[in-house]
Amino acid sequence: MIRHFALIATVAVLSAAAAATAAVAPRVLEARVIAVADGDSITVLDSNRLEHRVRLAGIDAPEYGQPFSDQSRRSLSRAVLGKDVRLEWSKRDAYGRFVAKVWVAPAEAPCAAQPCPTTLDVALAQLTVGQAWHLKEYEHEQSEEDRHRYAFAEDEARARKAGLWRDPNSVPPSAWRGGLEHGPIKKSRASICHGPDSPSYRSVKHFESYPTVEACVASGGRLPKQPGG
Repeated sequence: MIRHFALIATVAVLSAAAAATAAVAPRVLEARVIAVADGDSITVLDSNRLEHRVRLAGIDAPEYGQPFSDQSRRSLSRAVLGKDVRLEWSKRDAYGRFVAKVWVAPAEAPCAAQPCPTTLDVALAQLTVGQAWHLKEYEHEQSEEDRHRYAFAEDEARARKAGLWRDPNSVPPSAWRGGLEHGPIKKSRASICHGPDSPSYRSVKHFESYPTVEACVASGGRLPKQPGG
């Protein structure tokens, strides 16, 4: 009888473990990329002709209007636009997008098999060429291996001054969106150089960054009008 109850307890533990594993196991979706919004956001079309918006897990790319945003978007477009990808996802973000690990066949490695194996981690590739930041806020959702790989790729890109790391004042989108308390000078679309002490600094969302006012003016910018000026 004791052995019988022990067997039942063992099965219960194994079943619970299997259920826990199943709960966190990512869903898989094969689809084709039909649009690239920015350096970490895409739209895909599945086999049922349904569209899904996708946010690449583990990275944060420059926002629209932020320095290097166009370069980051072009980099992602070269990697995935018009191509078949494999999505591994287990959650949606606040905008309803899949937060997914995205895999694609490497462009530089043609294969005889069709379809080509999707072996390139797209988010990791964006980090490697310096077109995104490792999203530390959600790294706890990554596997330990991915956390280390993504962090290492970012560190290596920074050391090489690749992509957005060419700008010593580059900041993650989370800081850029809220305005930087001690950040770089913002040159607005109207070519006005806004310093952090300017009343309009936080309201300027689309700008180029410069380390000093002098550098901003030298690039063709101008100072804000002074009250009564």
